[in-house]
This record gives sequence, structure tokens and C-alpha cells, in this order.
Amino acid sequence: MSSLPFGIALSAALSVTSLLIVLLRVSPLTAPAQALPAFFVSSFLAVTTGGALLLILLWRVLPIHLWDTGKITAIGLRQGLLLGLATTVVLLFLVLRLLNWWITLLIFGVFLLIELACRH
Repeated sequence: MSSLPFGIALSAALSVTSLLIVLLRVSPLTAPAQALPAFFVSSFLAVTTGGALLLILLWRVLPIHLWDTGKITAIGLRQGLLLGLATTVVLLFLVLRLLNWWITLLIFGVFLLIELACRH
């Protein structure tokens, strides 16, 4: 494993640990000013790094391109970042009680169109 995906894997482990600590130890009833931002940041980091790792693995397994490791890592990281942003927006809409299933589809559709607009 090269150093860049290893660093992403290490940050994924740390961000998932951070998310578990926030979920299990921080009470939103006693400290909402600290709990909600900590939850949103840790969930964004966990989804971004986990999604980037899964997408890097997916792009390595699919033999439909001739990209090197740097290009695959850049594309996977960009797609993981967009996935993390979309998930954070969906969670924010859920907290604000504005979320419907079609709004979720629209949010992910917008981020999918942004990804399709990016050139590989």
C-alpha cells in the first residue's frame, strides 16, 4: 500500500473513532453547543475518509481505465469529499426537520452532477 492511501486509512480509523466517541460520550441534551458541531465534523470526516477508501479500492478493482495510483487516489478523494459533503447536508436537513426522501435524492443528485462535471 502506498503512503497516500495508508494515510487516508489511518485518518479513517481516527475519524471513525472520533465519531464513536461523540456518539457514545457527548450528550446533546447537556451540551448542545459542543455536541452538534462535534457530531457534524466527525461524521463528515468519517464519511469522507471511509468513502474515499472504498472508492479508491473500487477504482483499483475495475479494469476499465489505465490510471496510475496518484490519479486513482485523487479521484477517490474528490468523490469521497463530495459524498461527505452530501451526507453532512442531508444530516443537517434531518436535524432541521426539513428532510424528505425526495430532498435526499435531490441533494445526492446535485453532488452527482457536480462529480460528473469534473473531468477525470
